[in-house]
Amino acid sequence: MRFGAMLETEIERRRLFNWLPAPLGLGVILYFLADREPGLAAPLLGFALSALAALLLRRKRRAMAICVALAALFAGFAAGAWRTASIAAPALARLHVGKVTGFVEALEQREKGVRLVVLVTDMPGVDPQQRPRRIRVSTVATTLKPGDHIVATARLLPPPGPARPGGYDFARDAFFRGIGAVGSIAGKVALAPAPVPPSRQLAWSVAIDQARNALTERIATIGGGQAGAMAAALVTGKRGLITETTNDDLRAAGIYHIVSISGLHMVLAAGTIFWLARALLALSPAIALVWPVKKLAALAAMLGATAYCVFSGAEVATVRSLIMTLVMLGAILVDRPALSMRNLALAAIIVLLREPEALLGPSFQMSFGAVAALIAFAERWQERPPDAAAASWPWPLRPLWLSAVGIIVTTLLATAATAPFGVYHFQTFNPFGLLGNALALPFVSLIVMPAAVFGVLAYPFGLDWPAWALMGWASGLVLRLAHWVAGIERSTVVLPAFDAAALALFALALLWLTLWTTALRFLAALPLCAGLALASDPTRPDILIERDGSGILVRGAEGRLVLAGKPSRFVLAQWLHADGDSRSPDDPALREGAACDARGCVIRLRDGRSVAYTRDRVAIVEDCQRADLVVTPLHANGTCTARLIDRAALTRDGATALGPSRGNSWRAYTAEDATRLRPWTRARPAASSSSEPARAPANASTEQAEESGLLQ
Repeated sequence: MRFGAMLETEIERRRLFNWLPAPLGLGVILYFLADREPGLAAPLLGFALSALAALLLRRKRRAMAICVALAALFAGFAAGAWRTASIAAPALARLHVGKVTGFVEALEQREKGVRLVVLVTDMPGVDPQQRPRRIRVSTVATTLKPGDHIVATARLLPPPGPARPGGYDFARDAFFRGIGAVGSIAGKVALAPAPVPPSRQLAWSVAIDQARNALTERIATIGGGQAGAMAAALVTGKRGLITETTNDDLRAAGIYHIVSISGLHMVLAAGTIFWLARALLALSPAIALVWPVKKLAALAAMLGATAYCVFSGAEVATVRSLIMTLVMLGAILVDRPALSMRNLALAAIIVLLREPEALLGPSFQMSFGAVAALIAFAERWQERPPDAAAASWPWPLRPLWLSAVGIIVTTLLATAATAPFGVYHFQTFNPFGLLGNALALPFVSLIVMPAAVFGVLAYPFGLDWPAWALMGWASGLVLRLAHWVAGIERSTVVLPAFDAAALALFALALLWLTLWTTALRFLAALPLCAGLALASDPTRPDILIERDGSGILVRGAEGRLVLAGKPSRFVLAQWLHADGDSRSPDDPALREGAACDARGCVIRLRDGRSVAYTRDRVAIVEDCQRADLVVTPLHANGTCTARLIDRAALTRDGATALGPSRGNSWRAYTAEDATRLRPWTRARPAASSSSEPARAPANASTEQAEESGLLQ
């Protein structure tokens, strides 16, 4: 079949609509690539003209399709500009230590202390026009509750930029969450009279957070230990009680997605409510014969899913999953198939218009990628001839066989579809994820989530403890299975980071393979092979420098990375993973190859050049004469014959990487381009003589892993 004929077949099957999120997403990407904040008028005008042209050219199908795609592109660009303008709020420009007063908007118990989101009412010493609207701080105080108006002394920092060039940008993520500073509270926290009464929105948020905390404590107490903490996270979205060791086991087993409330939980919760409502309504013949029971059950599931989303905190991944679920259930109300690629495309359009920044995160990419692969497979599966062998099996065996095959196939498909996104964002791959999901998901689907629904329904009556006890028991089994899978050798494989061009090719291959139904889909092999070629030979820098100059990582004479200084543990882990290095940040072998004394360190590269890391002003002069590159967290005054990167350069550029270039030189890659002026880019303070680097909290960017919910 010729290309044109296959394309005509796809058009007849109305598959072009499924491609509409692609130009919409491209418009979002172009918005975020802009080096300054664009205006809203130009993209809106482009959208209006393209839509008008599509209307006028509606009899010319190809021209109309091009105009519709252009309209979607401009709509995506305009959605980004509109979203940024609607939530813009100041961010702290520099390190600030002083008193802060505000309302506790949200509170989460952590392994040590609590983490607060504070709606600021006053910050002495900071211009009200530059004062952050919200801050996120940690404290050891445990008597606070949401809604309290507090006064405390806090050490606050601007939200940190990427830990490495091309890495996760926490500052951008914090901007779209409305957080303008992060840090910790030093000393006591006191209650203070509120200067203004809390708004209705704040009162609503506080009431929900108080209810979430109370239910979290009850579930965790009844469930017991880490099993109770996991069970509580599945219901309320509060993951603070889960230890890092447990998180590591879940990630290694490929099932971390089960503790991030996203598509899996939303579908299971809505499905349980749908089944329960339909079964109860069907008990009455009068209702079952007169009323549309299936639609009423779908409506009940929509209400239940919405309540679940609101109660669990309405995080980005949860809201996105809610939209997908509502679209699927809404299709039942209008007598359409619930699981279809058209419904998925409609959900993607709604999400991109509502939260265009979500496109850049792993949660959107992994969840929509997995669901697209599953729906595409389901479409092919429905066209298959019946399996006579399986149909001849006795009743007890046939459902078990179909369930086992379903879990294995869907896990394989979801893993294959999401692997490129997981490797790009986290540089890890879990080869035993199939085993982990096959063992854990039956307990989650058949016991944990149904028990959660019944527990929530029984909670107002005080009869919920059996449900939480059952959840704790099943969650404990899941954790033991995760620990066993994590103990298998090479359960976590660290792969080097590849660039965005390879990711774009992988995404194109996934779209091409899943959105077409004819042999056109096999052309996905072209971008897939190109993406594999790019990803298999990533550019690895020779030198990585922490954004505050607190440490460097250099590729030593033996080709392995060598550490000097003391960067934060999280940043060091990011560096090692990006290089495909599986060593722990605590591995003493990282220091081998560095000649250090009290003033600094010297490391030699494979080509014989030397890199000096200097912590002493006097030593800077000496190192400038001996080394080829000098890195220091201090401000360096005077001339230097070597290439010098000091605190002034790092303040301007953020985290810096140096790679090989022509001749005997390096090419610099910086995390923050001084020419890019966007609302979330870091304000660059004037140079200061202070020798204290403004360091971000070591765990500032762990949100990236926590927000990577995966719908399977």
